[in-house]
Amino acid sequence: MSDPGVPTGPSEPVRRTLGRSGVEITPLALGTSGIANLYTPVTEEQAQEAVRAALRRGIRSFDTAPHYGLGLAERRLGAVLRELPRDTYTVSTKVGRRLEPSDAGGDDLAHGFAVPATHRRVWDFSADGVRRCLEASLERLGLDRVDVVYLHDPDDHEDQAFREAYPALERLRSEGVVGAIGAGMNQTAMLTRFVRDTDVDVVLCAGRHTLLDHSAAELLPAALDHGVSVVVGGAFNSGLLADPRPGATYDYAAAPAALLERALRIKEAAERHGTSLRAAALAHCAAHPAVTAVLVGARSAAEVDDCADRFAEPVPDALWEELRTTGLL
Repeated sequence: MSDPGVPTGPSEPVRRTLGRSGVEITPLALGTSGIANLYTPVTEEQAQEAVRAALRRGIRSFDTAPHYGLGLAERRLGAVLRELPRDTYTVSTKVGRRLEPSDAGGDDLAHGFAVPATHRRVWDFSADGVRRCLEASLERLGLDRVDVVYLHDPDDHEDQAFREAYPALERLRSEGVVGAIGAGMNQTAMLTRFVRDTDVDVVLCAGRHTLLDHSAAELLPAALDHGVSVVVGGAFNSGLLADPRPGATYDYAAAPAALLERALRIKEAAERHGTSLRAAALAHCAAHPAVTAVLVGARSAAEVDDCADRFAEPVPDALWEELRTTGLL
């Protein structure tokens, strides 16, 4: 088994605190939907090497969820992290979708994952559902605790999420079961409500603070005002900002022609300034003072290395000036 290579002492990576929680995360974090067979299969070895590559590159924060591969992401992530001292990494998972055994057969590709449909998802933002979901996640991870728990996509369950699920998370935090709590969504309106109306430590905003989508313009200053951390996911808008070309995806669907043209123009500008589109996409996400970390997804060690390289790549101020001047940003 290869050494995951966790450095100690002076080489320990930079960490930042989530809100007022005391939970620390690294500025670059790894999401695990990709290693849970998102769209196409990934072998156990490839998945574990992706996690180990993240550790070698100084990533110490990992995000997962029962939804990803019907629990496969949690199992694969836990298989690597269990080898390490528990205080050397941070794990976040999510509640709101319980997994129940199913004998329907077939696969889970309708939900995006190339795994057998051995379970079905049940929306449940009840207080009991929150605890049951978390207990099941801990069992799959093989860990005694997680550091952060998010309410996962409560878009269509707003009343129950605020009335039952959020107070349940508050209790778990007060009991010391989890260190930080929040909500993770692909929209900003409800996240802004969480920031203003609750005592969350962090919100996970996916795809809404990118070079192509600026709809987090209200959320980010609200988070800053309330001392709530923002973790930004979806920096590449599911593919378009990673590799803009005909057939590229934007928010998991075919990219509209106008957005493809805009992405290509930003890519050309970035290259003229001696950097890359992927580096600019990650730097844009990280630049706002409300943003504590950027969450990237990867399916392999090579993709992890590329994300880490692009995250560290300098992006000149002249690029941002050009993008603003030309109306591309």
